[in-house]
Amino acid sequence: MKRLTALAAALMFALSSQAAAAPARSGIDFRAELQPIDGFGFSMAFQRADLLHGARGLSPAKQREVLDLLLSKDKGAGLSILRLGIGSSTDRVYDHMPTILPADPGGPDAAPTYVWDGWDGGQVWLAKEAKAYGVKRFFADAWSAPAFMKTNGSENDGGELLPEWRQAYANYLVQYAKFYQREGIGITDLGFTNEPDWTATYASMRFTPQQAVEFLKVLGPTLRVSGLKTEPVCCDAAGWDRQAAYTEAIEADPEADRLVRTVTGHRYSGPTDVPQPTDQHVWMSEWSPDGSTWNENWDDGSGYDGLTVAADIQNTLTVGNANAYVYWTGASLGATRGLIQLANPGDGYRVSKRYWALAAFSRFIRPGAVRVPVTNTDPALKITAFRNADGSRVIEILNTSTTQSTAEFSLRGGHDRHPDGFVTDETRSITPSDIVSTHGTTLTAKLAPRALTTVVLD
Repeated sequence: MKRLTALAAALMFALSSQAAAAPARSGIDFRAELQPIDGFGFSMAFQRADLLHGARGLSPAKQREVLDLLLSKDKGAGLSILRLGIGSSTDRVYDHMPTILPADPGGPDAAPTYVWDGWDGGQVWLAKEAKAYGVKRFFADAWSAPAFMKTNGSENDGGELLPEWRQAYANYLVQYAKFYQREGIGITDLGFTNEPDWTATYASMRFTPQQAVEFLKVLGPTLRVSGLKTEPVCCDAAGWDRQAAYTEAIEADPEADRLVRTVTGHRYSGPTDVPQPTDQHVWMSEWSPDGSTWNENWDDGSGYDGLTVAADIQNTLTVGNANAYVYWTGASLGATRGLIQLANPGDGYRVSKRYWALAAFSRFIRPGAVRVPVTNTDPALKITAFRNADGSRVIEILNTSTTQSTAEFSLRGGHDRHPDGFVTDETRSITPSDIVSTHGTTLTAKLAPRALTTVVLD
């Protein structure tokens, strides 16, 4: 009897030792919730929308193909946020954005004479197309006030908003939204500044964090009495780290804090290495990688390939806890780091792997989704997971290793009978692939090296 007990104890010890030695399995809990997802977006400001409409020769048939790529949930990326540029230029030169108030009315209290062409550099047409595809978030953002409202008398080279023009500038922004309302487009999110921490040679305007707070307290009430269902956002600082000072200033002022439900920041000065110090929604509202040439590659070490964008999206959603990711340019000309390159001139276009990196997220992760917790045991894998409002679940796995691997995940929440796998790498673009299977609550995925694998569970 004692011998049997000793054998049993030895066996139990051996089994427990084997269990302790076995690697822990990664896990995903679809029952829990982290941040909600407002969507993924793009901009065609600075008359890029006019290019898409055919200003340089793109035919209606090709226009539709590019629109499908950007906006279709079935054929393309299904992007769900359109960022519009509120212009400040008195001319219509390409790469400028025309203002709706080209002439100084004679002072901040004088009656303005607004000018509206119903086109807005092609953005009205694009917004109507986006609405037809199902887009509901229209984010209008101003790079600069009209020159006569600023300390330097120019739309360019920074300068600040003159204090006596605050109410007139707020009225100006609200009027822009009203013009879009007349066209059947409801501006949902309204920004009064773009990169207020940086002086650009083109349209730009400086705000300190405190100046931004003071202007919010003018813009907010003006919007409230306008009858528009439009909310102010702030502040689109050039860097995620720099945005923190603006976010903190809003949080510290009770009135401004009540007015702003969405904080916006860019990430040019560095990655999203911390969350913004707020409990409001936060959008990464502009970024594209730097570079001097057009690049269609997935993984070439350039820093502006598809893998770079995929990694940035993963990092922004996890480390930055962002609720939305808005890429800078959807389509443009020449050496653009946009998603799509349009012929100049001509009837054609080319698609980058940056586009496919973004589309692998935006097509499957829809507005109203929530990010869910992931326990990841493999440092070579960058993993995010989401639960959509319709109950479908999405896992994004970026394998940064140069070798293929097989990963297993313990799933909690939902039924897992029919997983679909899609691969994006140098030769594939959200290509359906027989690489995932489930057994009980365990998901097994074969992960190609240096590739983004998207898993969709019904």
